[in-house]
Amino acid sequence: MPKFVALYVGSPEAFAKSGWATLDEKTRKEREVAGMMAWGEWQEKNKSVMADEGSPLGKTKRIDASGVSDISNNITGYIIVEADSHDAAAQLFLNHPHFSIFPGDAVEIMPCNPMPTMEDLK
Repeated sequence: MPKFVALYVGSPEAFAKSGWATLDEKTRKEREVAGMMAWGEWQEKNKSVMADEGSPLGKTKRIDASGVSDISNNITGYIIVEADSHDAAAQLFLNHPHFSIFPGDAVEIMPCNPMPTMEDLK
């Protein structure tokens, strides 16, 4: 079955727009608990299609011809799922807690394409 990587995306703008930072501690904690419960329920409901349950991601290093540098991007986590199609993989994330409860922007889905072999290049 085809595999798809889903990237959880969250920008500073989405965080600011959500009002998350202005919540009082009790309300923020309640939302965190509700969000983690909903995320856990999502994971349980979809465990049969998870090829890699993923994780939150930390700080980013960029490596290019100039060397190594610290950068930032909006990718906050990942998961790899298996689905019959790109659209079917996308449907799994409708109303996901990442953006329906937490202040994330979106979930972006991409197919994991096979790596070409030397044979493919002939």
